[in-house]
Amino acid sequence: MLINLSDALASEGYVAERQTEIELTKISCRMGEFPIIEKEPVSLTLTNLGENKASVEGKTELTLVMNCDRCLKPVPTKIPLHFLRQVVSPDVYSKEDEDDEQNFMEGYQLNIDDLIKNECLMDLPTKVLCKPDCKGICMQCGKDLNEGECGCDRFVPDPRMARIKDIFEAEREV
Repeated sequence: MLINLSDALASEGYVAERQTEIELTKISCRMGEFPIIEKEPVSLTLTNLGENKASVEGKTELTLVMNCDRCLKPVPTKIPLHFLRQVVSPDVYSKEDEDDEQNFMEGYQLNIDDLIKNECLMDLPTKVLCKPDCKGICMQCGKDLNEGECGCDRFVPDPRMARIKDIFEAEREV
């Protein structure tokens, strides 16, 4: 969805509130594809900040389907978004002068879906769990340990004790 920002960039004292729908159906990144199962409309406030400058403030909430980091089950994950971005007119924008890229602008048009995707990627959780005490999967057989034990020997010896273990085994051989 595109919103024309020419009034917000040109008219001094301009303030407008808008509500628009999100057309995104999934968020794609290097971590994978995450389908969007719920989305609220984006509430935007467009404010002129002077000649050829405007601020875009927005708020929405998305629910993505992400996988649990331990057992790999799909987990609905709510991501609340609240953002405040400054945009400049394409006539005066130069990539060298600005720290913040405007890759969500198409001329004088604000691309809502690109803006929401950028904000969502910055706010993705670092760890997703289906429940706080998720046991994960067995490293031997791959069984979900939340459903019960698998019977595999999962003992991992402490590598710092390997030298002492070698000494005891050498004594046994004598």
